[in-house]
Amino acid sequence: MQIDPKEIAIPKLQQFILGSIGPRPIALASTLDKKGKPNLSPFSFFNAFGVNPTTLIFSPSRRGRDNTTKHTYENVKEVPEVVINVVTRDIVQQTSLTSTEYPDRVNEFLKAGLTMLPSVKVKPFRVKESPVQFECKVREVIETGDQGGAGNLVVCEIVMMHVDDNILDNKGMIDPDKIRLVGRLGGDHYCEAFGSAIFDVGRPLQTIGIGVDQLPGHIRLSRILTGNDLGLLANLQSLPEEEEVDQVRKATDEKSEEELHKLAKKLIDEGNVEEALVLLMTLDNH
Repeated sequence: MQIDPKEIAIPKLQQFILGSIGPRPIALASTLDKKGKPNLSPFSFFNAFGVNPTTLIFSPSRRGRDNTTKHTYENVKEVPEVVINVVTRDIVQQTSLTSTEYPDRVNEFLKAGLTMLPSVKVKPFRVKESPVQFECKVREVIETGDQGGAGNLVVCEIVMMHVDDNILDNKGMIDPDKIRLVGRLGGDHYCEAFGSAIFDVGRPLQTIGIGVDQLPGHIRLSRILTGNDLGLLANLQSLPEEEEVDQVRKATDEKSEEELHKLAKKLIDEGNVEEALVLLMTLDNH
């Protein structure tokens, strides 16, 4: 399938984009209008983009169906402050309620059963039930267009951060299994960012790894090893010494290439990546 964004209906294009780019963190944004009326609404066009200065950006986009703007966008233009509250599994249903397009006079905190907490440095309220709350000043609002579906990038700087001590690990950092964040996918789909959903990927070596291109062809083109397996092998600092390979080769003479690749795959899955590469290298002169 090939999609030209200019030749597809905006709602359908949005679904393709949102279904492809995820999971997306959710900003539960609390704002005030110039009369001091609170508003609370979630946005999954959101992320962090820098720490010095701190930069959070979310986008209350123009509505695709009628090209109107959202209360949050209008509020930050009137009162350039916002509290961004993180969304956890424990409050995801209440968060979804706040996306209801209530009339201007309705307080979404009350509709969703969430508790308003006074902030320290900004006027909008915090959400008590959220374990991390970012009090922010709005530095600028970047309007990407004036048609339905266009984004309005609200560029924020954190002026105060509140973190619930109960979500910290024994090193004083945020524990993903305690904070229990959720992410937004396409359609009605969400995902959990804790428990069995979490896995580790080691960062590339500070000294440069050998790269996939330096692996022998039978490894690169293996039907058994995956792209992730190749990534782990390619992150090793060097190919094994021939002497080390020769020692292992003596014990593998009776095994086929397929058998050795399956053994190497098992070693990689067990975390023995260097041992797996030595085993695979025995095939060069098998």
